Amino acid sequence: MRFSVYQPPQAQSSQVPVLYFLSGLTCSEENFMAKAGAQRLAAKYGLMLVVPDTSPRETGTPGEDNDWDIGTGAGFYIDATEDPWKAHYQMYSYVIEELPELINKNFAVFPDKQSIFGHSMGGHGALVCALKNPQTYKSVSAFAPIAAPIQSPWGEKAFSHYLGSNREKWRDYDASQLVLRGDFQHPILIDVGTADPYLAQGQLLPEVFEQSCMEVGQLLTLRMQQGYDHSYYFVSTFIEDHIRHHAMVLCDELS
Repeated sequence: MRFSVYQPPQAQSSQVPVLYFLSGLTCSEENFMAKAGAQRLAAKYGLMLVVPDTSPRETGTPGEDNDWDIGTGAGFYIDATEDPWKAHYQMYSYVIEELPELINKNFAVFPDKQSIFGHSMGGHGALVCALKNPQTYKSVSAFAPIAAPIQSPWGEKAFSHYLGSNREKWRDYDASQLVLRGDFQHPILIDVGTADPYLAQGQLLPEVFEQSCMEVGQLLTLRMQQGYDHSYYFVSTFIEDHIRHHAMVLCDELS
């Protein structure tokens, strides 16, 4: 597995908080670092940025390169339980266990000060990781997340391949279901563009997540950004709000 790291200047002299970003379908560990414009903000607030790849690659898994939305570049941040995927496609465990262990061991970070955010498939992954591990992640946010995957075409395809036909198992990786547990105690920030084609296609379903949050009193700021689409132009426009959302929790001098 490959990953990208941005180390802020503050990391040369002390430990710093760490902010993980999960990218979307077809992306690698490079897209966010090249396109989002987050480094200057991470330097401003003293945050280390860590961006994993979106799936294992070249594993020899049958069918992993047949479709753009399953297999390579489309790990969906879940632990597959079905053949042939389960041998290598364990992205949830990689994100919450293996990668942080590697980062904590080799970089100057505070292990107890970490947060997570993401875009599209990665927004889904960030929400799932935070909601399932509320003691691990201090904050979470998302750009255009697949917020109710068990009701979206992308989610149904991926989950049926990775998790099998038992839809009850799918609930464990659906943010709109997980938030109903009421375990996450921090505000959530989500931005979605009103001109996002995947919003119109019923892939994102932020309104389903919003309704679930309302049912349990989860604090959510859902911003529908007029005229914006699904691209990194959208992400880069609102990245400062998201970095500050996390810095307010992770950085003592801002809290």
